[in-house]
Amino acid sequence: MQTRLDSVQATADAMSRCDYIVDQGLATSLFLALEMGKALFLEGEPGVGKTEVAKVLSRLFDTPLIRLQCYEGLDISQAVYEWNYPRQLLEIQARRDGAERPAEPSESATKDIFTEEFLLKRPLLQAIDQSHDSAPVLLIDELDRADEEFESFLLELLSDFQITIPEIGTLHAEHRPMIVITSNRTREIHDALKRRCVYHWIDYPSLEKEIEIVRRKQPQIEESLSREVVAFVQKLREQDLYKLPGVAETLDWAAALEHLNVHRLTPDVVVSTLGLLLKYQDDVDKLKVEAPRVLEQALG
Repeated sequence: MQTRLDSVQATADAMSRCDYIVDQGLATSLFLALEMGKALFLEGEPGVGKTEVAKVLSRLFDTPLIRLQCYEGLDISQAVYEWNYPRQLLEIQARRDGAERPAEPSESATKDIFTEEFLLKRPLLQAIDQSHDSAPVLLIDELDRADEEFESFLLELLSDFQITIPEIGTLHAEHRPMIVITSNRTREIHDALKRRCVYHWIDYPSLEKEIEIVRRKQPQIEESLSREVVAFVQKLREQDLYKLPGVAETLDWAAALEHLNVHRLTPDVVVSTLGLLLKYQDDVDKLKVEAPRVLEQALG
C-alpha cells in the first residue's frame, strides 16, 4: 500500500490520477502537510473542491475517510467521545445480580466501568484509534460553522495526535491520521489552530483548469458545450451576486444540460436551468434579465 508521496510533482500527478487537478501551490501545501505530519487547513469559497481533497486522499492511499461535519452547537460528546451510560448501567446491574451477597458493595459493582470498553468513540477519537492498520484520513469539514469554543478541543489532537480523557488518561494514535480541515471563512479561525496547520487558500479555477475539471468529471459532455458552460460560469462570477457558483455548480449544470440533450447554450436554456447555478431567488431574478448579455460576453 502506498504510504507517502516523494515530491510535489508526485503529489500533483497522484491527485491527477484521481481526477483532481491541483495547481503548484496546493500540491506543495499538500505534500508538506503529509511529509511534516501536519493538518492541511483549506479555506475558500463553497464548491471549489476543499472537501474533495480529503476524499481523494482516502482513495489514493486506500484508507478510511472519517468525517466530522461541523455545525453550530457541536460539542465534545458529538465530536470526540461520550460514555455509553446504558451499557454501564446494564454492567452494574449484571454485577449486582451475579453477586453472592445481595448487598454487594457499590464500589465493586462500579469498578472499571470507565474504560475504553464503555466509550462511544466519535470522529476525532476514531481517527486516533489504535485498531487502524494504517493512517486514516480525518476530514473536519466547515470548521467555521462550529462555535469558536469548539476549536480548543482540536488543539491537543493537532499538536500531538492524542486525546486526553480524564477517567482514562491520554490516548495516542499509532498511525497519525492525515487531517484536512476546511472553512468557507464565514468567520475567522483562531491563530492557535492555524499555527498547527499548513494553510492554503483554494480560489476559483482558471478557464482552462475548469474546462479540464469538467472534462475529467463529466467525460460524456461534448467538448464544445463544456467550453461554453465554463465560459458562462466564469463570466457569471464577475457579476454582482449574493452567492457565486462554485466548481460543484459548474459540474451539476453540465450534467443537467447533458440530461436535457442540450448541445449549445442559448438564453432560454440558461434561464430555464438557473436553479443549478444560483441558490438565491434575488440572484435568479437578476440573471433572468441579464442572461442574454452575460451569455453574449461569455461566448463572444
